[in-house]
Amino acid sequence: MTKPVLVILAAGMGSRYGGMKQIDGVGSHGEPIIDFSIYDAHRAGFEKVVLIIKREHEDLFRKCLTDKVSKYMEVGFAYQDMDNIPAGIAIPEGRVKPWGTTHALLACKGVVNEPFAIINADDFYGSDAYKVLYQYLTSEISDHHYAMVGYPCRNTLTDNGTVTRGLCRTDENGYLTHIEEIQKIASKDGKAIYDDCGTWKDIADDALVSMNFWGFTPSIFDECEEVFDQFIRKGIEENPMKCEHVIPTAVGQLVNEKKCSVKMLSSKDQWFGVTYKEDKPLVVERIAEMKVKGLYPDVLWD
Repeated sequence: MTKPVLVILAAGMGSRYGGMKQIDGVGSHGEPIIDFSIYDAHRAGFEKVVLIIKREHEDLFRKCLTDKVSKYMEVGFAYQDMDNIPAGIAIPEGRVKPWGTTHALLACKGVVNEPFAIINADDFYGSDAYKVLYQYLTSEISDHHYAMVGYPCRNTLTDNGTVTRGLCRTDENGYLTHIEEIQKIASKDGKAIYDDCGTWKDIADDALVSMNFWGFTPSIFDECEEVFDQFIRKGIEENPMKCEHVIPTAVGQLVNEKKCSVKMLSSKDQWFGVTYKEDKPLVVERIAEMKVKGLYPDVLWD
């Protein structure tokens, strides 16, 4: 049996956070969230991790993360390169913003040849989520039949600003029927609300969102190449400096076009993360509590 791989989106610029939050320490020994994610994946059964990064950051990731992880898991890299776009398209002069997570995913084509989970570097998903998705990747997944671990929207918010989430709808069998990127979602009195052209509206308490915790096979690369090609040719004309394409939008289009199915999985754990710098103290506190409870050893990988 081919063992599934963990892929981590770690090439982001962290503009709202104000730095490279992918490797910013939140544990008692300076561990970043990504360290706990790899540790949880390893406990679930994953034996290989591929980090999608900017090429110029490889030495930094090796020094602060992969040198210690590589004693326990095989570690590889994929590089998100701004120049890696369809032929005949010119990068706008002065553009520095990456093309988004769909483009980052495509950096893994030829690098990842097994079923794989893909996650954000700065999101804490909980150990149960990795077990749930690993089980799917080793027993159910097939080409064009994927999975996603969804989280209640109200449990993915921050008190320090608004967030963007992929709001999901499913059918009676638990398969994704629609996903829509909603910007400017906020928390108010324990509920999720969003800004609809100046009017704040409620989001249902049981609404699930994507936190970029997907299960794919390599068939997703060819499917997303076509989607990304369509996007960038239009985006360069309409919003040359800031256009970007994200995985939830890509998957939503593929679902709408009946090119794939996505099973919605759930986890008993609660997500948390660092969107803004002000989120960090709460994350530090929660991880410290989990170490006290014995959910993690004092020193990971020891």
